[in-house]
Amino acid sequence: MKAIFKFMRGRKGQSIVEISLITPLLLIALVIPADFGVAFFVANITGNAVREGARIGAARWKSGGTSDNRDFNLQDAADVRDAVVARLPAYLQNRSVTVKFYEDTVANCLEVIEVTASGTYSYYLYQILRLVGATVPNNTTISRTTQIPYLYQPYNNDTRCTSTSVDQTYSNV
Repeated sequence: MKAIFKFMRGRKGQSIVEISLITPLLLIALVIPADFGVAFFVANITGNAVREGARIGAARWKSGGTSDNRDFNLQDAADVRDAVVARLPAYLQNRSVTVKFYEDTVANCLEVIEVTASGTYSYYLYQILRLVGATVPNNTTISRTTQIPYLYQPYNNDTRCTSTSVDQTYSNV
């Protein structure tokens, strides 16, 4: 028995050394996927914001042009932008929103609303890999685009319009 206790007494610090060596690797293995999960979540919320903005733009009445031929105008684009910006996640930096209304002067084509939102997501926890000497990016660009046909148009229009009446980009929103 004395031999066993004597043998075990010399191994007291082994557990502490093992834990101190394994803990950083375990933390890296648990934390980095969480950062990628947040980036994926931010991209998903951005896509939802763009779809909702395009849906709002597709359902609104045209406020520009003449009474015989209504067109979209910059105020319509600003309303869509406001709807998108209100839904964009705060984690997205350097955000920009582009609103395009594809329509021709004569309603003989499928009028489409296109909304694009983009921004930069900065990795936070991923930077831990730099402690072990890895080269990792600081951030990534997330961009989502949606096109939805304008709701109030003839149903037989199947060729998409190619000209834009409004093509407005809003930066730093």
